[in-house]
Amino acid sequence: MPELPELIVLSRQMTREIGGKEIAEVSAVQPKCLNVQPEDLRNTLSGKRVGEVTTRGKWLFMQARPGYMALINLGMGADLVFRAEGKPPPDKYQVKVDFTDGSGFSIRFWWFGHVHVVPEGSLDSHELTRDLGPSPLDPGFTVEAFRTMLQGSRGRVKPFIMDQRRIAGIGNAYVHDILFDAGIHPDRAIPSLSEDEISRLHASIRRVLGTSVELGGAYYEKDFYGNPGGCGPERWVIGYREGKPCPRCGTVITKIKTGGASTFICPECQKI
Repeated sequence: MPELPELIVLSRQMTREIGGKEIAEVSAVQPKCLNVQPEDLRNTLSGKRVGEVTTRGKWLFMQARPGYMALINLGMGADLVFRAEGKPPPDKYQVKVDFTDGSGFSIRFWWFGHVHVVPEGSLDSHELTRDLGPSPLDPGFTVEAFRTMLQGSRGRVKPFIMDQRRIAGIGNAYVHDILFDAGIHPDRAIPSLSEDEISRLHASIRRVLGTSVELGGAYYEKDFYGNPGGCGPERWVIGYREGKPCPRCGTVITKIKTGGASTFICPECQKI
């Protein structure tokens, strides 16, 4: 499942490649991924010009000027791939966008996903994105803001930072290394965190995610040109390395259950 680093990589590439282009045609062959009928999607977006593409958590926000936003969520994964002028579209896709210059892009969801069109003035009423928290790589996600978010919370650390209403964009791929980097057990109660631990956790969130962005995202996801990301399995410090020695202390990395998901920890470096 793509998380914030992969979406940031896609948004930057999309802005650079298709920003300013005029949409000639939109085709959708899977109505279930839309919030409108396929003909309404086509009629709304045709003739619009792409503006900036940004992210909020695990969503892409593509400006369709004037007046609209196309909101894209890649679900469990998808091929969202640019098509240069004169190149044929892929055989399989759920949504295809063609530009007046002959280029375009298509989306093929691996399992499920969303392409929603929303008037810019109605974003606050879009049910799937209106309650998203801040993206942790945004400038406003400061350590002071993070401390304020944690105040009064009585749950555990891992579910908190993966709650998209609290912080948008962190999933179960990066959370293992984030918590290990900060030296915090995933089941730690939030009120038990010291001021220093909160600062470390904030720094770890930004460091782990930011490093993946610099590397082009996770290796098992594709960018806008169909290329895999450069954050390969050798980059995981502790995640998915059950049975391997901890790189800090040599203790065997173990897999535990936290809620309904698995988490990889060092029992020595991340004591509860």
